[in-house]
Formats: sequence, structure tokens, C-alpha cells
Amino acid sequence: MGVPTSVIILSACVVISAALAIWADAKERRRLFHVLKPLTMILIIATAIMAQIPVPSAYKMLILAGLLFSLAGDIALMFPEKWFTAGLVSFLVAHVCYILAFKPGPGHSISAGVFIPFIIFGLLMFRILSPSLGPMKFPVLVYIAAITAMAGLAAARFVNEGGTRPLLAFAGAVLFLVSDSVLAYDRFAKKLRPAQAIILGTYFPAQLLIALSI
Repeated sequence: MGVPTSVIILSACVVISAALAIWADAKERRRLFHVLKPLTMILIIATAIMAQIPVPSAYKMLILAGLLFSLAGDIALMFPEKWFTAGLVSFLVAHVCYILAFKPGPGHSISAGVFIPFIIFGLLMFRILSPSLGPMKFPVLVYIAAITAMAGLAAARFVNEGGTRPLLAFAGAVLFLVSDSVLAYDRFAKKLRPAQAIILGTYFPAQLLIALSI
């Protein structure tokens, strides 16, 4: 079954909206950015809804739930500092939804070796961030565990099943891991001049690829 025309058009709109959002953020056009960032996620959600390739209904519902919680997290992070924790919780729930979507079905085992690179990466990130986390140490540890588990399960799913859709989910999960890692490093460890461009430039493609895995 080919990719529906509506999905192709919506994906193109996502790319345009994401590029404009990154531009607006770089130019400090805050009002425009606050419109374009959630708009990009709404277009990604629409892309997922319009996908007609047959997948288990539970997978589609979990991915849509993850995208919706991500949208809520995006909106929370656009507000003052006090909403950062709410945004973190929203994205944590999104990762739990993705974990449930990517976990192997009955009769499918997971190779522990697939998780080793992600576990090492997560431990390294926590060690780097830990000295400056303060009261956020435990929440950030939980978040790192969730996103590395999500990426590891996406990798295991691709290794076990192969195919285009698991590959899209795996690529999206890795990009999401990169995006959140740069965000955490910029926020808690050391400011990076191109941080926002890297964060958004990996975040939007990550969510789009996960949406297209439906």
C-alpha cells in the first residue's frame, strides 16, 4: 500500500512549519514562535491520524497519545520557568506511551545487547548533569531512564522485525534522545550557543518519523 497523498502533503507542511519555527526562534520572534511550535506538532498529529497503513490499533493510539502529551509539554515549556516541571512530566508521559507502543508483542524476545549503548549513554548523561541538578536530580534520572528505555525498545523492535515502519520509529527515537540530551546539557550543565537550533532541528523530525511509523 502506497503512502496516502494527504500524508505526503501534511508531512511537507510539517517540514515548512518546523523550518519557520526554527527561524522564528533564532530571530527571537517570540509570538510567531509560540504559534509555529504547537502548530508544527498539531500538523504532525494530523499526519499520524491520516496514516492509512494498517498497524495494530493499540500502536496507533499509543503513538497518538504520545504526540498529544508532547504537544502539552511544548505548550508548558513556552510559559515561564515555573512550568518547566509540568513540561517535563508531560514529556515523561509521552515517553511512557512510546515505550508501551514499542515494547515487543507476545512471543518476541529482546536482546539485552541492543540496550547496552543506550544504557551507557544514559549513565554518562546523568553523570555529566548530576553535579548541577540539585533537587531535580531524581526527576531527571527518571526522565533519562524513560527516554533511553524508549530508544532501546525502538532499536530492539527494528532489530526483531525489520521493515520501514520500525526503522522510522527507531530513527525518530534516536533523534528524540539527541534533542532531549542537548536540551538537558544546555539547561543544567553548560550553555551551548547553537542549542536551540539543534534541539528543534532534531525534535521535529523525531516526532514526524515516529508519527510516520504508524
